[in-house]
Amino acid sequence: MNAVTTEQKIYYTLRIASAMCFIGHGAFGIITKTIWCNYFAVFGIGHDMAYQLMPILGSVDILMGLSVLFYPSKVALLWLVVWGLITAALRPLSGEPIAEFLERAGNFGAPLVLLLLCNTQKNVSYGFQLIKPSPTVSKRRMNQLQACLKLIVFLLLAGHGWLNLIGKKSLLGQYTSLGFSNVYMVSHIAGLIEIGMALLVLIKPLRQLLLIFLVWKICTELFYPHDEVFEWIERGGSYGTLLALWLTLDSSGSVNRKKEYKITILSD
Repeated sequence: MNAVTTEQKIYYTLRIASAMCFIGHGAFGIITKTIWCNYFAVFGIGHDMAYQLMPILGSVDILMGLSVLFYPSKVALLWLVVWGLITAALRPLSGEPIAEFLERAGNFGAPLVLLLLCNTQKNVSYGFQLIKPSPTVSKRRMNQLQACLKLIVFLLLAGHGWLNLIGKKSLLGQYTSLGFSNVYMVSHIAGLIEIGMALLVLIKPLRQLLLIFLVWKICTELFYPHDEVFEWIERGGSYGTLLALWLTLDSSGSVNRKKEYKITILSD
């Protein structure tokens, strides 16, 4: 039995992460999340029409998430990247801080890196075929994927840290529900920690620290006072890009590295 390569680990990690993100996001459309009305208003869509459209768009999100989970294609991933960018951008466009856009970098980042990992064929028909990672990803391509993941993780950690520093209402609600008395102090400390994490990822990502950051992200997303299950699932892109970055820092299991090692031995 062949060992699972680093490329395959990244592939399945980002595939599951992308599915989680859009299934979780779609669930909010089905249950009609009130704040979504602000995003529809950017296009001039009124309150009543927004509530009619939410379940439709939510169902599309869930279907696209399931398609990536069971049959990922280039077309589906392109849609997730574009739609993820649009939905994230609607937040600052509706008057929210730009940090809301940055914090959702994993939403469009996970399918983007998955697309870069598997985008080896250019013919049109390939866009609808099941995509898989190339077994011969070069060291240069792996470095490119790593650089892309570093930027995505930096943005999502810095964005969330920024929201903590400015005292986002829902985050303060989390700390209140956990029993903290001085929620603003807790929010500021958490914000500084997350921005420090973001800078470390951008400057010098270390495997051991990335695991700590991953656990931090997974745990802190569990504390939403309402709809915590959907909120946690929707952040799948954040967990997935962190884990994928951790995997790129040890690509010794890749087929390409094994081949290079064998060539070196034979040449000796």
